[in-house]
Amino acid sequence: MAGLTALSLEQCIASLDKSCLPKILKVCSGVYFQGSIYELSGSEVCFSTGDLIKVIDIELLSVSCNDISNNVKFELPINHTGLFKLVPEEMPYSSVKEMVSLRPQGIETCLPFTFSSRSKITVGNFTMGAGRALTVLSVEKHEGEEDHVRCHVKGQQETSAEVCIPLSAQGEFRECESEERFTLQEILSSPCLRTRRFHFINTTMCEQSLNLCPIYQVHAIMSMRKNVLKFPSSLEVDVVDVTDLCEDLNFVTPLSLTEAVSQSDESFPVLVEILEVPETRSLFKCSWLPEMNKGSNMVFHKKGITAMALLSSLKSRKSQQFFLVSQQYGGRFRRRPREFNSVYELYVASTQTSGLKVGVTRSCEEVEEEGLPALSVGDQLEVVRCEMMELPSESSKKSFVEALLCRRQEPDDGEDDDDDEEEEDKVKQEDGREDIFLPLYMQCPFVEMLSDNKKYRLKDLVKQFSFPLDVKVVSRDTELEADPLVGFACLRIEASMLEPTIQASFANRPEHCFEIPTQWLSMSVDFTKDPLPWPVSQPPKCHVDTVTEVTDMFFYEFRKQGISDAAPPPRPPKPNMSSSKSPKTPSKPSKKSTKKSSNKSDPSQELANMTLNSKRRPPAPLPPAILTDQPPPLVPRKHSAAEMKTGNALPNTYVERADSMKNVQCSPHLHEVAADVDSDHDYETVDETFATILKNAQQNVMFY
Repeated sequence: MAGLTALSLEQCIASLDKSCLPKILKVCSGVYFQGSIYELSGSEVCFSTGDLIKVIDIELLSVSCNDISNNVKFELPINHTGLFKLVPEEMPYSSVKEMVSLRPQGIETCLPFTFSSRSKITVGNFTMGAGRALTVLSVEKHEGEEDHVRCHVKGQQETSAEVCIPLSAQGEFRECESEERFTLQEILSSPCLRTRRFHFINTTMCEQSLNLCPIYQVHAIMSMRKNVLKFPSSLEVDVVDVTDLCEDLNFVTPLSLTEAVSQSDESFPVLVEILEVPETRSLFKCSWLPEMNKGSNMVFHKKGITAMALLSSLKSRKSQQFFLVSQQYGGRFRRRPREFNSVYELYVASTQTSGLKVGVTRSCEEVEEEGLPALSVGDQLEVVRCEMMELPSESSKKSFVEALLCRRQEPDDGEDDDDDEEEEDKVKQEDGREDIFLPLYMQCPFVEMLSDNKKYRLKDLVKQFSFPLDVKVVSRDTELEADPLVGFACLRIEASMLEPTIQASFANRPEHCFEIPTQWLSMSVDFTKDPLPWPVSQPPKCHVDTVTEVTDMFFYEFRKQGISDAAPPPRPPKPNMSSSKSPKTPSKPSKKSTKKSSNKSDPSQELANMTLNSKRRPPAPLPPAILTDQPPPLVPRKHSAAEMKTGNALPNTYVERADSMKNVQCSPHLHEVAADVDSDHDYETVDETFATILKNAQQNVMFY
């Protein structure tokens, strides 16, 4: 900084010539130092002491006028049409040489100018009186002779002459007011005139002396800023020109990965420096992410568009895992049957897969008023199409809902069918298949029936099937040191995508490459000019990791981008409140359930009636006929205070004595559960009706 002159930013920019750009300026002092921030048109401008600014362009905005008498500033537009008159300098000069040498920017650039001498001047045989105005036209330089200024002298009666005055002439010389008029553009285009004072002509401000200074929009770049910085030259900052000292200075330009992938193909491969590491809570969960440290170097080999697929593991006790897999993955997959929890999911899958066949994995009861048919475990259904189905109703008003028409394949149970018991609203095919309607709001578990045992590549699965698709890896990718997809019982292909990627590696392992999806990773790098970490024209053979583990946050963000306006699943129809008070009529059993109940009772139905959460509880069954003459079943007894004191159970006065029941035919079960007074335990008699139902249910379950 020694020997360098500090100027205000305004003066420094005004003195610059666009043909000499770029210039490097260093901030040394002023209002904007120590990290102060100034906001201009929504963008922050921050200058700290020692910052380097590389000016690459200037653009004239306006002209700042400073009134010398009262130090008031105002601006004029660059298209101002008024004229200005030059204000002469008040400082006297002792010689012509001094007057010429102190002219700004040299005399050649500010000619002509007029001056006068307080005393007479004699040049050869020509004498000029005091106060005579002399206009300097040029400077005469001859080798071996003293330099002269050639001046024009206006005499009496409009006569004029030219005279050469040596620069060594002594006296008291003052600059005179010139009659020449200047436009604002002429003043701004001349570096000499820009440093002089002017006043307006034919205005109310004609007596005011003004300093005119142009205000430029400065286009500059700074280290660690990715965009070109724009700010006015009127900022109160002192700077010095250090262009000659910083000719080889490289300004660091940070680039995001999105900006890096937009660079030309000729920019790759390149060695980059990491300026800003990814966020702590990243969307990626891979081995190369923790190695990205600030200041470390990486190699960007090439850019491109990579076809990828998003895979997820099934939910289990362990955390669910997600993978971003390139379609160049070398392993083999085999399809796995999909599972559906509702008819609506079945309908969505059928729109993507024609001829979808599923099997029922859990029995579902028939609910006639909601249009829900009875389904049994093992029923095989083939989805046909979606239609409107009429719901059964006692009122005259008809109600229709969307339903899935399916074709059910009935198993051959070896029993003769009774044609008289066939329902009229179902059509049975000659090949033993039956058409049924499943409302879209019906909840029932299904599993896809597959006969495909073929091995597929990932890119073939993407071309041939729609998603989601359940698969399993049956052969690993041999190019990978450890294939993370092997070992999962089932993987689900959620979606496929085309992602802009950069094939990268670390400088210490340039052959071990991975693909960075540029839209999903936030970091900044700098393209350096350092040599690549391998011999010239001998690039290494790269091995690219095709599997990248991502977090659940990546999956959720990806799902957010693909949100559609599809309607939600349909809801069941609202129950008719007017008819809810009337006694319900028993639902009409299906043909299959009728045939099964004709030979043996259905244990699942009896157990369902015993649950508290059953939708419709049937009336309590009547006791067997052999017990109609017997007394009512025993009820639980309450302990009295006397029992608590003596510890002996008192006889139940509500039960007939044993001698009065000798002639009554009793079930042997009642004698077995009779209370034992002498026992230490107070047993209660089990309700015989409940015991009979439970025994039948157990026998049927064993038979089933």
